[in-house]
Amino acid sequence: MPPQTLVLSPTVPRVEERQVVDDLDRLLSILPPALGQILVTHPQRDRLVEVVLDLGRWPEARFPGKAEYLAETPISQADLQYCVERVGHFGGDNRAGIERTLHRISALRNRKGDIIGLTCRVGRAVFGTIGLIQDLVETGRSILMLGRPGVGKTTALREIARVLADDLLKRVVIIDTSNEIAGDGDIPHPAIGRARRMQVAKPELQHQVMIEAVENHMPEVIIIDEIGTELEALAARTIAERGVQLVGTAHGNQIENLIKNPTLADLIGGIQSVTLGDDEARRRRSQKTVLERKSPPTFEIAVEMLERQRWVIHESVADTVDALLRNHRPSPQVRSVGEDGQVLVTLAPAPGPISGSPGFPIKGVKLTGTTGEANGWRGSGQMKPMPLTERLPRGGGLGEAIDAFPQGEGDRESVPFPPGLEDSPADSLGSTWATDGDPDYGEAVPLHVYPYAISRHHLEQAIQTLQLPVVLTKDIDTADAVLALRSHIKGHAKLRNLARSRQVPIHVIKSNTLPQMARGLRRLLNREENLTSPETIEAMMAATNSHDELEAMEEARLAVEQIVLPKGQPVELLPRPATIRKMQHELVEHYRLKSHSFGDDPNRRLRIYPA
Repeated sequence: MPPQTLVLSPTVPRVEERQVVDDLDRLLSILPPALGQILVTHPQRDRLVEVVLDLGRWPEARFPGKAEYLAETPISQADLQYCVERVGHFGGDNRAGIERTLHRISALRNRKGDIIGLTCRVGRAVFGTIGLIQDLVETGRSILMLGRPGVGKTTALREIARVLADDLLKRVVIIDTSNEIAGDGDIPHPAIGRARRMQVAKPELQHQVMIEAVENHMPEVIIIDEIGTELEALAARTIAERGVQLVGTAHGNQIENLIKNPTLADLIGGIQSVTLGDDEARRRRSQKTVLERKSPPTFEIAVEMLERQRWVIHESVADTVDALLRNHRPSPQVRSVGEDGQVLVTLAPAPGPISGSPGFPIKGVKLTGTTGEANGWRGSGQMKPMPLTERLPRGGGLGEAIDAFPQGEGDRESVPFPPGLEDSPADSLGSTWATDGDPDYGEAVPLHVYPYAISRHHLEQAIQTLQLPVVLTKDIDTADAVLALRSHIKGHAKLRNLARSRQVPIHVIKSNTLPQMARGLRRLLNREENLTSPETIEAMMAATNSHDELEAMEEARLAVEQIVLPKGQPVELLPRPATIRKMQHELVEHYRLKSHSFGDDPNRRLRIYPA
């Protein structure tokens, strides 16, 4: 589904014309006179980002998207000293400022500690810059701002502080480690309004000042710039747990960067490795060790600042992190400003798997293919929508869908999924899939089937014996249909959601037996001939039994010799028929161990206990 763009609801004010205050003349006054005069008359002075002065190199002025030299005379030590004498004190973070302005001067030093370069960054107070998220600021929830350097994070923090303090009349305290938010000097810049500012003596003490602000000054909101250490992340969580609204910035362009950063991962809930039990790992069809979110996020809302007027909004950080850990795309809003000042919201498509993403293990179904591209029968046009003959209950889920379909001969249930959400109107619930007429099954285009909770080996034997144009796939994105065991599919919401989002029909069978598999394949292919005659089933059983016996005995032997005997741990084997389980019991007795069968058919299985 393509993105949809709409104008945000009237509760969000328009982004009015922005007012910019930069005090640029005061920054130019600290530069050597010849350079300052060049910039005073420069045609793009209002777009100046920073001035770079490096010893022995030509002075450079940087603008958005380009840079140019100001002179062909190299910078000397005297030029650097001229600038240093006209700015404030350089702190432990090698930054200084100009009193009552927002400009930042950062120093480069040699190994002796002497200054050999300066970066003079222009600081601007931009009023009206947070119209994109003003509705979120007013909710009182904590907000984390992410983005590359120079995209306007500090400018946004400054304006958020002013709006919260002046317009919403809240008690706001700014933790200003480098005097970058409220400017240099003891008197803060007017751009922060009524908000109060706490300075930090040393950058490594920022986390202590954060806690001190809560304990001593009773704030309703705390503004923090550049959370970069584990202690600061822990201090932010402590503040959030006390009911104080947090607005801060962190290093990283996207939430994925924080997930991969163990120092700052606690800001979005923390990541922990979880080891699943054998039953749970088998049920999820995943590896035994997966990643999960450890706790509620410190910041409930995250804003990825792509450009100055184009931001990605994650209104629920918890949902976004959970989706990424499951290798799914989150579905955030993309907000931008239109030509008329209206806030436009682009709604992302329905969430789906991230193809080939190496970042995070998947807790459920394995997904590796390319999303959004139909192939096989769907790509060739052999599978077309067919209207439902039975209406489903409005808002019904998969359980109701199964029960609403006619039961009886041949176990003819086929579970459709609507193209939208489950609360779609009853008269437009979507469609299931069926073949168009009687296609030529000898064609090269096979039917791709994703089996779930069904013996893959038995299914392959059935396909081979019956000579069906069916290919089994481990990737639901490349599947034309899902063939699943009915008792398992009702409890697997993730698989149902994946199939719904990709419009892949789910066909269910009652039991994990060859006749049921053959009937399921017959329905998928819309074949009318009898595929389950006694001769056919006998041929399939003959091709299957010998292989299953060897596989089951090898499984039991490896379990005993590699786990039960050396480690003294019980082991649970895969479900097997009664005749094969009897052989496994006899093998276990040969090792003088005990075993027990438990569960109900067709999932009855063996458990081996240490002596």
